[in-house]
Order: sequence, then structure tokens, then C-alpha cells
Amino acid sequence: MVTQPQTTTPNEIVYPESDGKPMADNTKQFRWIVTIKENLEILFADDSMVFIAGDLLWYPIEGNNRICQAPDVMVVFGRPKGDRGSYQQWKEDNIAPQVAFEILSPSNTAAEMTRKLAFYQQHGIEEYYVYDPDRNELVALEAQNGTLLEVPEVQGWQSPRLGIQFELNEETLQIYYPNGDRFLSSVQLSAQRDRERQRAEQADQRAEQERQRAEQERQRAEQAEARSQQLAERLRSLGIDPDIL
Repeated sequence: MVTQPQTTTPNEIVYPESDGKPMADNTKQFRWIVTIKENLEILFADDSMVFIAGDLLWYPIEGNNRICQAPDVMVVFGRPKGDRGSYQQWKEDNIAPQVAFEILSPSNTAAEMTRKLAFYQQHGIEEYYVYDPDRNELVALEAQNGTLLEVPEVQGWQSPRLGIQFELNEETLQIYYPNGDRFLSSVQLSAQRDRERQRAEQADQRAEQERQRAEQERQRAEQAEARSQQLAERLRSLGIDPDIL
């Protein structure tokens, strides 16, 4: 989504945190935006210097609040995680986002997408992905000598920056982590966490049962040893050496 607020004097420039447009036009588009953003958050959860955002306005040029774009999802390597009202590039060591995703909706026009492509190309995006969930079509573009060029074969394409892989089947797009796990929706992720928690609880229960059985075996062994010692002492009291029996 793009915005064109009016520029005021240099000392009064305001960089709006919203362009006044909704994050998504429909539930399908919203679901895809959230799925990609949240799974990328999981992928880079242990890397404090990868910033990921959804529908965040990106201002590449200080002093100009008319030049901006809000990718559905963007990834910035080399910048710390944390909350931001907008991504003002000059405040971020002048590091531009390297990866952008756009999820199409029926309201997107060819002219709008052409402007977005020109913006991303001009301002340093290295990988750009456009997915149309209604048509189940994916376009992947990679920067070569400063120009975003379409990847000839998107089926099985692996992102050089993210390491994730894209597969199109007859019904939908599948995205896979570098380890082969599939990107899941928030509902699927929640169900997966529940299953993992249940498995962990069951494993803990089995471990506790094994500990209890081991403790019982130890106690039985100690009791048997005690009875053996008592018998030996009794035999000795009768003048019988148990060691030579």
C-alpha cells in the first residue's frame, strides 16, 4: 500500500505511520500475509539482527515523506528486532529491506503493481515475491545488476536470502523452511504447539514412571540385601558361617 502525504518544511516533516488503507482487502489475503510474516519470525527467532514486519511504511529518503511503500511483508537483515512506527531508512544505518512480499487482492491494479516494482527496484530490494492466491500464481524476482528480473522457474525455487523453498501444487502455494518443514497458518501452528506440548508431557510422564520403577527396584534390592544380612547374622549367632555355605 502506498501513500503520498504532503511534504512540509524540513523542520516540520512528519512521516505518517499509516497510509489510511487496510492491511488486507479480504480474509484470504490477510491469512497469507500473517502466515508468511509469522513463519519468517519463527525462522529467524534466534537471530537478533533480522527485522521482519508486515504492512509497515518504509521511507527510504530522509526529508521526503511522499516516497514510501508498505510491503505486505518485508525482511531486513542487519537491523535489530523491535517495534517501529515506520521504517525510516536513514535511522537504520541506511540499510534497505532486502526481501519484500506482496499478496494480491482483486483491488490491485496493474499500474499499482508496476509502481511497486519500480519502487522496490530503485530502493534496493534484492528479492521480490508476488503471490496471487485466487489464481494460485507466484512471481519471484531477483536483483541482478540493480534490476529485478523474474526467476524463469519458480517451482522449487529457493530464496538465496531466506533459504526457504516455494512449491506450487494444483490448489495453493506451499512454502518450506530450510529443514523441509512446511509454513503453517496460525491455527495450524497453534495445533502443532499443542501436539508438541502433549508429546512433551507424555514423555515427562513416561520418564517419571521409569524413575518410579527404578526407585522401586532399588528399594526391593535394598530390602533383599537387608534380609540377606539378617539371615547371615542369625546363622552366625547359631555358630554357622554363612560364607562357607
